[in-house]
Amino acid sequence: MEIWAFNLRHLRAALETARLGSITAAALAVNLTQPAITQALANLEVQLGLPLFERRHDGMEPLDAMQLLVPRIQAALAHVGSSRVTMAQMRALIALGEEGSYPLASKATGLAQPSLHRAVSDLAVALRRTLVERRGKGIGLTESGRRTLRGFRLARAELAAAISEIEGLKGHETGRLAIGAMPLSRARVLPAAITAFHHAHPDIRINILEGSWLELVEPLRDGEIDLMIGALREPMPDLVQRPLFEDRPVVFGRRGHPASGVNPRPEILATYSWTVPPIGTPLRGQWHAMFEQAGVTPPSVPIECGSVMMIRQILIDSDFLTLLSPDQVAVELEAGWLEAICNAPPGIVRTIGITTRAGWRPTAKQQAFLNQLLVSVNN
Repeated sequence: MEIWAFNLRHLRAALETARLGSITAAALAVNLTQPAITQALANLEVQLGLPLFERRHDGMEPLDAMQLLVPRIQAALAHVGSSRVTMAQMRALIALGEEGSYPLASKATGLAQPSLHRAVSDLAVALRRTLVERRGKGIGLTESGRRTLRGFRLARAELAAAISEIEGLKGHETGRLAIGAMPLSRARVLPAAITAFHHAHPDIRINILEGSWLELVEPLRDGEIDLMIGALREPMPDLVQRPLFEDRPVVFGRRGHPASGVNPRPEILATYSWTVPPIGTPLRGQWHAMFEQAGVTPPSVPIECGSVMMIRQILIDSDFLTLLSPDQVAVELEAGWLEAICNAPPGIVRTIGITTRAGWRPTAKQQAFLNQLLVSVNN
């Protein structure tokens, strides 16, 4: 089933029934009649294909399916942030935010433009905030609109995880794993882990989004991806970082580079032009520290680049140097296109690890991938 088939009020009713242990108490908590609560629970059970409660003379006892749903519903409703929001309004704002216009949102969802307009307008009234503003001939989300959109996206991720866990309870492997892959993870850690995981769980869809940390961190915060793998950054309150291993970069140049075979000192390395990632990336900081620790002024960087493919060609065609992990250029080294000029000083290391949202609760299959990742790192 799709999450849009859910009714947020019915989910809230189920949550209160589980928390309070009776339909009567839940009816008071969500301002619905007892027959409405009973019907809501029955509808949910039909949608999910599993019973949620055991009806007893002394109340309602949550069954395994409901116990799985409780933390997911709690998190989703917390992200939605208001009991006045409907699923139709949530869907409309997500579509508008992701597609950028009502015509494109209509095309993506199959919903009529007037319905989307009305849902977003009603949502703004319900939340008492301006969500959309005119920008020339187009429209855009206000700051409040962007914050609301992020909450709705995270709620969608929680509900999608709920469906995946319910299907798992029924013995069906469904769901997706969305991974943000930074450069080094693509070269070493990720391929082996994904291959092994897919072999064990062929029905789980795996989506890989490649990019830099800056390109991936907002999709992570929005719930579009589940985890990022790559060089870790300074701690941030909304992110959780777990180290996997330490990477020691090496200076590389083309085969037959004038500096090869002599283990050049930093002052010699500084006489060459370099291509390294932009300022603010961990590798750029380590490159700078490599010279700073030796008391040498860092050389110029005429070409800032984080693409290994691009760097490879620049090095092959010139006397440029770069600083990379050997894993990132293993193919180029084997082919004889590049060669190691020298090792970076012992203190120049990158910590490679996993970054997730604070409070993220992986599904069973997502946890299985994390476990496989650890196995792949240690092999």
